[in-house]
Amino acid sequence: MSRPETGANASSWVAASRRDEALPRAPDTRPAEEPSQGGGRGQRTCAGGGQRGSFGLQQPEGAGIRVPPLSFKLKNDCVGAVIGRGGSNIKEIQSSTYTKIQIRRGCPEAEVRIFGTKAMQCKAKTVIDDLVKKQEEYKTEPKLGVAAVQLSDGKDAMKDVSGEQKLIDWDKFRENILKWNEKKWAGLPPVKKNFYIESEKTSSMSQEQVDNWRKENYNIICDDLKDGEKRPLPNPTCNFEDAFHCYPEVMRNIQKAGFQKPTPIQSQAWPIILQGIDLIGVAQTGTGKTLSYLMPGFIHIDSQPVARNGPGMLVLTPTRELALQVDAECSEYSYRGLKSVCIYGGGDRDGQIKDLSKGVDIIIATPGRLHDLQMNNFVYLKSITYLVLDEADKMLDMGFEPQIMKILLDVRPDRQTVMTSATWPYAVRRLAQSYLKEPMIVYVGTLDLVAVSTVTQNIIVTTEDEKRSHIQAFIESMSPKDKVIIFVSRKAVADHLSSDLGIRRISVESLHGNREQSDRERALKSFKTGKVRILIATDLASRGLDVHDVTHVYNYDFPRNIEEYVHRVGRTGRAGRTGVSITLITRNDWKIAGELINILERANQDPTEPRTEVSRPPQWRGALSQIARCQDVLLFAPAQKPRPQQSSKGECVGTWTTLAQGPPERPLALRPKEQKGPPATDSDVPPPQREHPPPPAPVPARALAGEPESGDESPPLQGESALAPAQDPHSQDD
Repeated sequence: MSRPETGANASSWVAASRRDEALPRAPDTRPAEEPSQGGGRGQRTCAGGGQRGSFGLQQPEGAGIRVPPLSFKLKNDCVGAVIGRGGSNIKEIQSSTYTKIQIRRGCPEAEVRIFGTKAMQCKAKTVIDDLVKKQEEYKTEPKLGVAAVQLSDGKDAMKDVSGEQKLIDWDKFRENILKWNEKKWAGLPPVKKNFYIESEKTSSMSQEQVDNWRKENYNIICDDLKDGEKRPLPNPTCNFEDAFHCYPEVMRNIQKAGFQKPTPIQSQAWPIILQGIDLIGVAQTGTGKTLSYLMPGFIHIDSQPVARNGPGMLVLTPTRELALQVDAECSEYSYRGLKSVCIYGGGDRDGQIKDLSKGVDIIIATPGRLHDLQMNNFVYLKSITYLVLDEADKMLDMGFEPQIMKILLDVRPDRQTVMTSATWPYAVRRLAQSYLKEPMIVYVGTLDLVAVSTVTQNIIVTTEDEKRSHIQAFIESMSPKDKVIIFVSRKAVADHLSSDLGIRRISVESLHGNREQSDRERALKSFKTGKVRILIATDLASRGLDVHDVTHVYNYDFPRNIEEYVHRVGRTGRAGRTGVSITLITRNDWKIAGELINILERANQDPTEPRTEVSRPPQWRGALSQIARCQDVLLFAPAQKPRPQQSSKGECVGTWTTLAQGPPERPLALRPKEQKGPPATDSDVPPPQREHPPPPAPVPARALAGEPESGDESPPLQGESALAPAQDPHSQDD
């Protein structure tokens, strides 16, 4: 192609065209929506004699004759459906049919004009008719609470005919719900619940003997929550034979496990559950609540008169670890070949679905994964006749109540339900009132929060900087038989602490929610088998984790509430054993000092009484009482801000006070070398000052710690105060 000529050499028609471009154009009087005719704007004459339309549509030869637009009327409320969001629908119609569509709203109807060939106009009209039809069908559907309420029988309880909303006939509404429920659960086999045959020894117990037994066994209390006339409370079964003398296979499994006698809550819970009564069991962790519902559950499933076409027992647990633990106990105490499956998030979903399809008798699940399988119709729950809500308070704390409610919609209402919990807050009471029918409640001692009495609780008041030295000193003092769970508040702290100990070649495992499920199972298995003796965990392990030989619980970080503290401490001292808990408390944790003192007092451990334990001498326990009485007291009070001087013998001279207990290799406190005069009392503690207080008098450590007036001096502290950073006495305050 030759280059176009320019300048003086340009041809006359080129110059004429440029002159025409320079002149102002006359306005185009043709309608914008109509395509121009002949060779006008928007059309070109093709080389083959045909023409190309205004939208690039190849028209046949002779198509230069104008095709009139297709016009029709459209309801104004259907215009939006044709245009679509952002014009998406009309753009798609124009691009697929090679047409141009113009819509003009009018009153009472809009006008639609379609430009293009006859065939394309008809095609676009068909698409628009389909959109209008869908819109009209959508508008005619009944809406609940807006125009009408459509009930299951097909009749309307309310119709908005006159424009005024009428009242709903709630009696009829409830009646229809009852009919629907009867229809839903019709055809299910009957449920047998009572399998209890009282032994002669149990039935011969007098009321005085029953009361004495309950008092001697941690003050077991049983009550009937049924409204109206109360039912007689069953006598406790003091031995395994009294409860399962008619079930020899259960007795063989118990004898194989080596148990001597049932725990208090098992003794009182088994007669109630075996009679088919709903039960609420509230007891501390480590008291045998799992077997209290598993053994009667086995008998319940196996003794049904009609065979089921699905699982008969469902156990809901808050965490994966607890679900796996319950599944392991089902396998250990297997009864007549009953099959169980564990359903939990993070596991192999396809494998779990495959196990369910093979047929199971018992489902142990977390609410999240079970709800997922329920919504996708992978699990059949209508055959469930024995339901267990294990650690109900923890499930509610974790926000599983919506999933629990949806799961129980598919469980038959005439089931038997057992609920266990370590605490009895309002949320658990509300859940029990909704899903249990006329239950009995069994609790140990009191419904108030109480730590396990078999655990010696030690409290150390310290600082964040000193925590690492405390934990290092404890690990170095561990004996070969000790096994400890170190609880931290955050996942990052668990990783950092385990990494630091690993660098020092200390075998340790960590357990928290950010780890893969396979890693969590491996860590827990290593800790249970004794491959590692130190487990660093978040509150994930505070509930239901049953490792019998845990000797110590170390609270590196104090939990967010006192309930979690009780559950952490309950990981040791289980199954009749004793244990030790050590808790580090910093300035940030003082708000819970009062609640912590109540827990110690309920466990018969006076926080002001000095104790001497093998692992850690928990002196200075009076600091908690002092903090609870007055949290604003200055715990670091140098009398004249002297600089501590260290003598040649390593003794420290100064007037520093602290409430902290240091690690074994470090001194417990920094105090004067010699102290004359009578020991100070609580009245010597200066009141809280807000604005420029005078230098307070020193607070003797002996008075706060509850130590005797005379005795051996503790070695001096070398370093800063444990509760407040030491100030340089020669520095000036800004």
